[in-house]
Amino acid sequence: MLSRTRFIVPNAFTSLNFLLGLFAICWASGAFTPKNAGIFSAYIIAGNFIIYSALLDKLDGFSAKVMNASSEFGAQLDSLADLVAFGLAPALSLFFAYKTLVPQWFDINAPFLIIGVSVYTLATAIRLAKYNAMDSDSLPDYFMGMPSTFAGAANALVLILMCNYNFWELLPFKYLHLPLVLLVGTAVLMVAPLYLPKLKPRKNKIFNLFQITNIFFVYICGFAMIFPEYLLFLILIYAVFGFGHGLLNKDKIEAEQAKS
Repeated sequence: MLSRTRFIVPNAFTSLNFLLGLFAICWASGAFTPKNAGIFSAYIIAGNFIIYSALLDKLDGFSAKVMNASSEFGAQLDSLADLVAFGLAPALSLFFAYKTLVPQWFDINAPFLIIGVSVYTLATAIRLAKYNAMDSDSLPDYFMGMPSTFAGAANALVLILMCNYNFWELLPFKYLHLPLVLLVGTAVLMVAPLYLPKLKPRKNKIFNLFQITNIFFVYICGFAMIFPEYLLFLILIYAVFGFGHGLLNKDKIEAEQAKS
């Protein structure tokens, strides 16, 4: 009995991750939003739920390792939770935001929005299925493509910033497609054959200190719902320099992968 209880903590984190993704969809759809709430509040709350999911997504894996509670059940539940929290939730939150906040744009571009939402959600599912089928030991230091966690968080942060700065009203009509472009762009990055270094301890102590410091502030800012600009900046910098490093060292990475 005691041996089974150690699985409770990581699976509880995963279950909460799943529920937060579900709540994000419900809030963005207006199902949970009070009638007297501000016009942007539902989408800011939905975006923050997705950020919470991203933070908890790292904790379930960490707790599973610490408690020696990794299991096939936990891995499958984690994939389902990720599909909801980082696939469906960001895509549908953006869809509902377009439909409610810029109805004229939505009426003209609804087919493109539906295609973009479908592509992103399908790319998330493909990435998660591909990750489950891969041998994790073959690429211990790199991700293949952008993790769904980062893709979902990036799109959630853009949604939050669009609302915080009232870009839905301030942006010229022809630029309102930019969040949709980012959604499709992250979909491509999730399934692209590109290498992205994992966030893990390195030989350089200064770089490790830089990593730990930023991770600490990410959790502080994420849970406190402050400085989304900083969080989005970190994701963009990580993606640009990380994928750049992967491209420059592609042959070396693939040679090491072949040896393993």
